[in-house]
Amino acid sequence: MRRPSVALSSLLPLILLSVLSGAAQQPPQPQPPPERVRTIALPATPLPAEADSRAVSRFAFLVYGDTRGRRDGVDLQYDHSLIVESMIARIKQLAETPYPVRFVLHSGDAAVNGRDGRQWNVSFVPLIDRLMKEGGAPFFMAPGNHDVTSAPTVDPPDRRVGVRNFLDAMSALMPADGSPRRLAGYPVYAFGYGNTFVLALDSNIAGDEKQFAWTKSQLEGLDRTRYVNVVAFFHHPPFSSGPHGGAILEQPALLLRTRYLPLFRAHHVRLTFSGHEHLFEHWVERYTDATGPHRLDHVVSGGGGAPLYPYQGEPDLREYMRANGESKVAMAHLVKPGLERGDNPYHYVIVRVDRDQLDLEVVGVDWGAGFQPYRSNTSTLQDRR
Repeated sequence: MRRPSVALSSLLPLILLSVLSGAAQQPPQPQPPPERVRTIALPATPLPAEADSRAVSRFAFLVYGDTRGRRDGVDLQYDHSLIVESMIARIKQLAETPYPVRFVLHSGDAAVNGRDGRQWNVSFVPLIDRLMKEGGAPFFMAPGNHDVTSAPTVDPPDRRVGVRNFLDAMSALMPADGSPRRLAGYPVYAFGYGNTFVLALDSNIAGDEKQFAWTKSQLEGLDRTRYVNVVAFFHHPPFSSGPHGGAILEQPALLLRTRYLPLFRAHHVRLTFSGHEHLFEHWVERYTDATGPHRLDHVVSGGGGAPLYPYQGEPDLREYMRANGESKVAMAHLVKPGLERGDNPYHYVIVRVDRDQLDLEVVGVDWGAGFQPYRSNTSTLQDRR
């Protein structure tokens, strides 16, 4: 006896239901825990305690930033490695001069995605370990937007992951948790060496009241008879002419201009370093207060290995000048970046400290000795009196 035929189309819902039911019964697959960032090694020559370097008034330090690369998490950052090799060579050359290199500053964007521990561990941390071992000078970094996200508030979930990774990487190099030179829970800290005091700030949260109050307290509590030079470094430039500046005024830049720069002028901060723009440029802010005329230099150095940027145009500073008219603020764009990406080399900066005199040298690693932003590669950061 023939069995009645059943149309395939009538069986499809039953088959689909069986497949879905079976899938629903499968236990969820455990996800591997996120890779924690390995702590950067201690330098061969750690920074001495603040009190122990009080008599030092001659030394040098290096500055650079924006080292993220296209193959982060896969390979070492190649262009960053060129910077590291050159810095190691210059540290060794300067070791026997009156200006030995005592520390290195990095203005942020270590990797493309700072929430990915593998990018730190594979591509960035090994290069800094090498710098610590062969160069020996301590390394200090401020967080960039790629490191901790550009979220304007302190504690969104993505930022928490980035901050944790940043603190894991820097835990052996920053002041200890609980130190008066560390803002608890933040990637924000300060240190003093010789006659120079350095602030590392998080410009991603430039509107944060707690960070601002801590910065203000650090400046108000300084012994300025000792610390004749005060330097601040952070990621976003208050003034720039690359794709993040020019006609664009990003929120961190606006907050730096309206909140931090008046504070810096009030306490006669000498120099700021930032990155974010993958180029070199130099601004000079002159102002006058009850003690006379002063100068605050703003240096943008973001040529550490990330894709290079060209000049985009001048920012509109009229509102800034009007708001600070009482201080007779005048701005000069001392060095502008080139119009083409190829005009702006990968580079780092050497700062020489000689009592209250600061000199700056720009080292272009892929241009040899050909990069001369000041008609040479050096500049004195002081007006003639």
